[in-house]
Amino acid sequence: MKTIDELLSEGVAGKRVFVRADLNVPLDGTTITDDGRIRAVVPTVKALADAGARVIVASHLGRPKGAPDPAFSLAPAAARLGELLGADVAFAEDTVGTSAEAAVTGLADGGVAVIENLRFNAGETSKDDAERAAFADKLAGLADVYVGDGFGAVHRKHASVFDLPKRLPHYAGYLIATEVGVLKKLTEDVQRPYVVALGGAKVSDKLAVIDQLLGKADRLLIGGGMAYTFLKAKGYEVGISLLQEDQIPAVEEYIERAEKNGVELVLPVDVLVAPEFPDLKTKAPANPTTVAADAIPADQEGLDIGPETRKLYASKLADAGTVFWNGPMGVFEHPDYAEGTKAVAQALVDAPGFTVVGGGDSAAAVRTLGFDENAFGHISTGGGASLEYLEGKTLPGLAALED
Repeated sequence: MKTIDELLSEGVAGKRVFVRADLNVPLDGTTITDDGRIRAVVPTVKALADAGARVIVASHLGRPKGAPDPAFSLAPAAARLGELLGADVAFAEDTVGTSAEAAVTGLADGGVAVIENLRFNAGETSKDDAERAAFADKLAGLADVYVGDGFGAVHRKHASVFDLPKRLPHYAGYLIATEVGVLKKLTEDVQRPYVVALGGAKVSDKLAVIDQLLGKADRLLIGGGMAYTFLKAKGYEVGISLLQEDQIPAVEEYIERAEKNGVELVLPVDVLVAPEFPDLKTKAPANPTTVAADAIPADQEGLDIGPETRKLYASKLADAGTVFWNGPMGVFEHPDYAEGTKAVAQALVDAPGFTVVGGGDSAAAVRTLGFDENAFGHISTGGGASLEYLEGKTLPGLAALED
């Protein structure tokens, strides 16, 4: 995989460089609530612009249905990128139409333009190879060189991620190079004890990575909504907690394998429960009750790990040589259910080894809860991509850059 440093050494002044970024940031109307992904691509864009390239930044945002939708416009992200760069950034109101062509044509050396949401064109996400290829051909017409730096999208076989790099000289940006380096530390050069903390809502989202980790990790800590399927598999009452009944046989098998392989599988010993899900808009007091994990009332819902579990998980992370954490421990968006996630984040800060926050809601939680990002070894920009890499899958966007 050739890197951006090799591209810069070859010279980029006057060249049109297409940067596939990940500007898929959360929005409240037109207000960006977490700009982490935009900040992550700044080093690549700035290096190219400083070297005199004419930089075309492209990304998706949300899940529009292959047609323009103002709710998913990249305009706020383009404005924020300009603020972070300290420079004017042109914005094209389409992807490959007259506005994009005008924006690219109008770039001077060192200039930056952002084109509109790639998913406004159905060819971006099409499962039809010909339709994707046709869109990739049009995107290729905008540029001379391709730089892949949207790690959060490399697990998608999309036109701008998979097809476009095959049409242009292609290089990995700084973010992708960093992300891949970190993932290799989690798979090829692991310092032990290797502790993995997994949370989030659905156990089905994590089954494949658990399957892989049962042969690699020393300890596996389970929290979040997915924990209740594990507790149910142990024969416990879980009340009205989030439960994937169809996954219980797989979880039972994983519990048996963990014991057989000598992997310490750690489940909550107490949880915070309430009769209903909290209001995340008003964040009105929820008044939860703490109960033992094997004593959840039938009419209550588990919404966070309890204080004893927080202490337990912190102790299991205290000597870690390597930590990978993906998924919050509870409904961290509500202050009454944020303590479990906060405790795990703090344990990572305190851990002596290399700590990785695996993107998605975990990365959002770290920022929402006020942690210093520099206190962690790495905060990934791609939760799904990180998990699929750890599952051992070939990621289309990385494969395209390696060709």
